[in-house]
Amino acid sequence: MRVLLVGSGGREHALAASLARSPDLSALFIAPGNPGMAALGTLVPIPVTDIAGLATFAKDNAIDLVVPGPEAPLVAGLADACAEIGIPCAGPSRAAAQLEGSKTFTKEVCDAAGIPTARWERFTDAGAAQTFVQRRGAPIVIKADGLAAGKGVVVAQTVAEAEAAIDMMLTDGSFGDAGASVVIEECLMGPEISLFAFCAGTDCTLIGAARDHKRLGDGDTGPNTGGMGAISPPPGFDRAAQEHALDILVRPMLAEMAKRGTPFRGVIFAGAMLTDEGPKLIEYNVRFGDPEAETLLPRLTSDLLPALRDLAADTLGASPVTFSDDASISIILAARGYPDAPIKGGPISGIAEAEAVPGVRVFHAGTALDANGTLVAAGGRVLAVSATAPDAATARARAYEAAGRIVWSDAVYRRDIGGL
Repeated sequence: MRVLLVGSGGREHALAASLARSPDLSALFIAPGNPGMAALGTLVPIPVTDIAGLATFAKDNAIDLVVPGPEAPLVAGLADACAEIGIPCAGPSRAAAQLEGSKTFTKEVCDAAGIPTARWERFTDAGAAQTFVQRRGAPIVIKADGLAAGKGVVVAQTVAEAEAAIDMMLTDGSFGDAGASVVIEECLMGPEISLFAFCAGTDCTLIGAARDHKRLGDGDTGPNTGGMGAISPPPGFDRAAQEHALDILVRPMLAEMAKRGTPFRGVIFAGAMLTDEGPKLIEYNVRFGDPEAETLLPRLTSDLLPALRDLAADTLGASPVTFSDDASISIILAARGYPDAPIKGGPISGIAEAEAVPGVRVFHAGTALDANGTLVAAGGRVLAVSATAPDAATARARAYEAAGRIVWSDAVYRRDIGGL
């Protein structure tokens, strides 16, 4: 099969590594990719938001399957463009991708389907939003309604912090159109988990679960980020618990989406809080998580490509998806100054030495080659150091040993991933 993988981050590097192992793969193209993926396929300089360019490339190069990585091209209609030219795409339509593209849409689906989630209200006026917060008190959660690269959520511990978040989104326009409206919801308490499943219509198959750590600093302190590390499987959330969560958080959503005439097909990522009252939905994402993909996919023992091919053809379950019982951990190496103003351009070395540690793979998330061919930092989250082992303690030790071998003066990373 000739495959076009769309994306350039750590999630896409992990997907590329899994796809490259498939005996069914004849050619892998990655748009736009990054230096870490160059050994796995042919990099194509097409931005993920150039839907017409991606569709034209797929048609001109006889692509058999398009595999979307990030959410932006799906919300922009990549799957619809592929359908128009008769090329299968392992992702949802633009209409179904609104599960991630709009927090309000998700909340309305949850209310209609009876899915347990936080109580919520939507606002476009900063004054009205602040009055609501003053009446409800804190802690409280402020969310930009649209896509904000994983940074549009503020878990405010005080009313003043909530008011500042509202001003940032609605008054200052920090997230542009994505923050033109906000969803304000109650703060759920409990361990947070990321649940993944392949979905087609009203059917779904469990992939697995992970636990992400969003806060920048040790002890879950500092600002929210796109994710600073993850572990899989999450402690205290076994396969039976994961299947139960699918029953109450995912399958009712699929039925409601089908009822609306916008059936969902693709990877669903249900972010959930394990509260004293049971799992409650925080949000849906319509793709693999990042860094969860870098944590889950190294445990994959089956062939990912046939599973994605069958998913795109609405024949869910024709190809089994199996994972090892190993524990896995990913540590994100971010650039100093992330998430506000990451320092870019610093040279990076030592990746080969890091990957010499047993069970370790380093995934590129925000790297580039400078004019001299030197690997440099080119983003906020720059590398994901992932390790597997028969037990969590060994996986954690391997990941941190490997991270310590990477030479990059601007690197910052948490020291407590897998230890909380």
